[in-house]
Amino acid sequence: MRKLPVARSISRTLRALALLLPLVGGTAYAQLRGHGGPVRAVAVAPDGETAISGSFDSSAIRWSLKRNAALQVLRFHEGAVNAVAFLKDGRMATAGEDGRIALWRTGDEQPERVFEGHKAPVVALAVSPDGAAIASASWDRTVRLWPLNGSAPQVFEGHQQNVNAVAFVADGRTLVSAGYDATLRLWPLAGGAPEVVTLPTPLNAAAIAPDGEIAAAGADGKVYFFDAAGGRRGEVETGPAPVIALAISGDGKLVAAAGIRGSVAVIERATHTLARTLVGPGLPVWSLAFFPDNHTLLTGGTDRMVRRWDAATGEPVGALALGAPEDPLAAFARDHGAEVFRACVACHTLRADEGNRAGPSLHHIFGRRIASLPGYNYSPAFKNLDIVWTPETVAKLFELGPATFTPGTKMPEQRINSGDDRAADAGSGDERAIAGDGERDHRCRGGLDFTARRPGRIEEVNLAVG
Repeated sequence: MRKLPVARSISRTLRALALLLPLVGGTAYAQLRGHGGPVRAVAVAPDGETAISGSFDSSAIRWSLKRNAALQVLRFHEGAVNAVAFLKDGRMATAGEDGRIALWRTGDEQPERVFEGHKAPVVALAVSPDGAAIASASWDRTVRLWPLNGSAPQVFEGHQQNVNAVAFVADGRTLVSAGYDATLRLWPLAGGAPEVVTLPTPLNAAAIAPDGEIAAAGADGKVYFFDAAGGRRGEVETGPAPVIALAISGDGKLVAAAGIRGSVAVIERATHTLARTLVGPGLPVWSLAFFPDNHTLLTGGTDRMVRRWDAATGEPVGALALGAPEDPLAAFARDHGAEVFRACVACHTLRADEGNRAGPSLHHIFGRRIASLPGYNYSPAFKNLDIVWTPETVAKLFELGPATFTPGTKMPEQRINSGDDRAADAGSGDERAIAGDGERDHRCRGGLDFTARRPGRIEEVNLAVG
């Protein structure tokens, strides 16, 4: 059978990578490693001793920040864990792509309570100042307030697109939401219509300072500031890339704003000025959380790690694992097969001894029947598919997209519309490694959702969280 050019490229790259991966170093770093996919959410406990992270690998991990070690892995959600939070009483909350919110007690293997009602992924959580309720933001365009005493939830409707963020004003009387419809909405919990503030860009995240000032993250790379009533106070340009996560220190002095290109801007809130930029491995940073000391910062990113930073100096706490040693594709930057596989490397391994990540290992994938790797929990829908993985079927997967070729999949949607042209066109540059050449759709449930329609340019960012 004749191999398609893109299939030959994929096959060649996978074989070369299998030889290269044993050379990738195993240096120990002072970061938290354990997730098998991008880290979508992170929260630090009020005592600063533990943290919880949520990942595209469908798990949450409770960490000891003193030992830099995992204490517990929480598995419940069907799909990405997009949001996590600590409750006032020490319990933990997780929310996911499956639209469910789970409450956990320390050490329990299953949640003690599950809130259901959202019709789409839940992408943000907030705990009320009195600890009596949890608020959730969802892609079903609603915000919901869940009383922990078991009362019926309140549903707040009005957003015209995905809701990406939710937060409480410090007095507990107002709930703030932000969405892709470019609006910030202030909902009075006592009842009545919300205050609606329209901005010139979709909003990806929001955070509220102790004095009530609201910060909102824009897809235009700006952080916008508002008073507690929604009046504009200022804006800070962090760069040309979308801001996809925000955090405010407990004393309200610092705002951390994470960008899709991997940097974190640290803003002096009193003056609304950019103080410094934290530069990591160049991969998207999806989540942020300050320690109670008001200057140590945790970040969660596409590299599957939780990193610790000193936001006051801009320096990492411990050795920083930069992208190059972790990137087995660096030597194949001009190979189209590497461009294709770059979309998969966050969730798959190539070596048998590395096991599975969010997706099954690709070790010896050619000749393997779909959903047949022992030890991996496949989507039930795969059991009825008659597919054997070959260079041709892998190429067809990327031509049609996983949702079409493998119905029922949880795999992010990666589609290359012109395989032959892509195989002949050498990719170059960081932007093209993300967005591809020409038109390439990348709609990643539990991850970035954008459409690139021109070479080397992200033209639309639909949602940067969730």
